[in-house]
Amino acid sequence: MKRIALGLHYDGTPWQGWQTQPHRQTVQDTLEAALDKFCQTPLATTCAGRTDAGVHAIGQVVHFDTDASRESFSWVRGVNAFLPPSVAVRWAAEVEGGDAGFHARFSATARTYHYVIYNHPVRSPLWQGRAGWVFRPLAAEAMQAAAQALVGEHDFSAFRAAECQALSPVRQLHAIDVRRRGDLVVVTLRANAFLHHMVRNIVGSLIQVGSGNRPAGWIAELLAGRNRELAAPTFCPDGLYLAKVDYDARWGLPEAQDSLPFF
Repeated sequence: MKRIALGLHYDGTPWQGWQTQPHRQTVQDTLEAALDKFCQTPLATTCAGRTDAGVHAIGQVVHFDTDASRESFSWVRGVNAFLPPSVAVRWAAEVEGGDAGFHARFSATARTYHYVIYNHPVRSPLWQGRAGWVFRPLAAEAMQAAAQALVGEHDFSAFRAAECQALSPVRQLHAIDVRRRGDLVVVTLRANAFLHHMVRNIVGSLIQVGSGNRPAGWIAELLAGRNRELAAPTFCPDGLYLAKVDYDARWGLPEAQDSLPFF
């Protein structure tokens, strides 16, 4: 058996998230159906990070085991032939398998997400489903300053969804950056791992700071208080992108690019 890793891009708008669900259209089900058609046998996939309904990916990584022999370019072109326009395999690589081999989730050392905010008084149909919309002016500098309180290893209970199944709320946030370019404000977060809705909950609270409803110190207070009920509501999924998953160089995967194509 060979273990194959794939890099994926997908527009999450038409999908009910990554993970397979009964009677729902998911990215995992669609990818596995394409693999089945290409290899003429069912193949089960494992992803680096399960994305929710409406969330996009420019750096999702999956792996699966197969006895089929294909060149890397054949996996890319062959599987893409059976995928809809909203999902694409970007690269393929054979990796070490077995219990000590590569694992899309457990071999990951860090993950990066972008959240894109369209900040304009009037909504734009062109950003529908691809960016969260905030009509009040946002002070990106204030958001950037407030966000730095989150860097480091912390208990992120204040930004954790009630249905989160993680065994611990402690995560290591390596960096968070808030940038503005024209009408777009992009929040980029890199951590060892993320809790359920953690990014969207952080972004929702940073928007409160950026719009002047809360002082910059409020983010640090929320973090210390560990009370989800005191933080802002979960922001919409439209502007969330799984941008990059980091792995040790020994796996020999293609170097990931986490840049947004429009920023």
